[in-house]
Amino acid sequence: MPIKHNPDKKEFTTTRAGHKAELAYVRPAEGIVDFTHTFVDEALRGQGVAEELARAGLAFAQENHLKVKTTCKFMAAFVQRNHAEYARLLV
Repeated sequence: MPIKHNPDKKEFTTTRAGHKAELAYVRPAEGIVDFTHTFVDEALRGQGVAEELARAGLAFAQENHLKVKTTCKFMAAFVQRNHAEYARLLV
């Protein structure tokens, strides 16, 4: 299933085989997105779903010329592991 963006709820989500995953965010200031929480149902863990959510969220930030904060520990680690790709987006 594809990643869906729900701007009203400020989240990216996917459902696979009835199991859910989400990446939540807030917009603390104009031009900034803060990724605050990642959840992946236990049945989906280890399948790269969180990474897909992370890439979708970061693509959204890039497309909308937003600077990125990573309050979520997973997102902070993901950006650190892929620093060369995402460093320019960080606040």
